[in-house]
Amino acid sequence: MSSIEFQPRRTVEEVEEGNILAPKFGPDSLMPCITTNAATGEVLMLGWMNADALRLTLETGEAYYFSRSRQSLWRKGATSGLGQRVVEARIDDDQDAVWLRVEVAGSGASCHVGYRSCFYRAIPICDAAGAPLHFTESAKAFDPNITYGDAPNPTRL
Repeated sequence: MSSIEFQPRRTVEEVEEGNILAPKFGPDSLMPCITTNAATGEVLMLGWMNADALRLTLETGEAYYFSRSRQSLWRKGATSGLGQRVVEARIDDDQDAVWLRVEVAGSGASCHVGYRSCFYRAIPICDAAGAPLHFTESAKAFDPNITYGDAPNPTRL
């Protein structure tokens, strides 16, 4: 049995100003989770958590997510070895989004494509809007073909 119990959402004041954990999952039973590098502050990824993923993350100190494409719970790094140790977990004001600050094992990468961050391309804005995307990382941190082999990747089109 889990040692973490989520509390009921009784009042706005209690949820927004109190010290109870009363997460609000969406109609799909998920909430977004922003994950950043604890040392640098770099945004690594946006993942999704269901109640089980949030509980396991809080209980173990390792990042768990829910894969929308595979419809399953997964521990970050279970296949790649690039696990995420949680240094700090925060929940936003209305408790419908999580922010994890993590240390990443191995090459320090978190993107299944091989880059450090899943946000490895910048979108041109203002006068440059409409121009091609700009790569912000010059090289991959690991080769996904070596790391994952020829296994089909459901997150790819």
